[in-house]
Amino acid sequence: MRRACMTSSLSLLALAGCGGEMSDQPRLDPQEPSSFFADGRGDRPPVPGTVARGRLRADPHLITGKVGGAFAAGFPSRIERSDLERGRERYGIFCAPCHGATGAGNGMIVLRGFRTPPSFHDARLRAAPPGQLFSVAADGLGVMPGYRAEAGEEDLWRIVAYLRALQLSQAAPVDLLSPEEREKVGP
Repeated sequence: MRRACMTSSLSLLALAGCGGEMSDQPRLDPQEPSSFFADGRGDRPPVPGTVARGRLRADPHLITGKVGGAFAAGFPSRIERSDLERGRERYGIFCAPCHGATGAGNGMIVLRGFRTPPSFHDARLRAAPPGQLFSVAADGLGVMPGYRAEAGEEDLWRIVAYLRALQLSQAAPVDLLSPEEREKVGP
């Protein structure tokens, strides 16, 4: 019993030391003014010429979907099978609720009474350059929100690549098929 009392007393003494000077020292909240610096600001601006890690925005094709001020006709990097798989996954998360699993514009929101989004199989969207599809996915258009912050530019390009594959799956030109595949399809 005596030992337990002694241990409890020591524990209380040790805890009494916590929260002393460290928690009572002067500090500033974000955006709070300060008389310490000549400009009166408490938070310091970034050093000129520096870029925060992961924030270098040097590739306009990747970031805006444009090359020379026009929507890009191609992708900013080579698209691999793994990119298409990732694009399919991201499409299911960000696009399918509105545009549907096949891109026909018949997603769950239509069943809930919202306006029908365009089908990716419309001639207008089939002819749209990838940069334009990226721009709409990234920044939104009309009632569609942009997904740049949620998905990131790289994944949005993967979604656009998957869209192109989805479009091709629904209206592949017959001359792309092998003779055996043409036979299965019929005239």
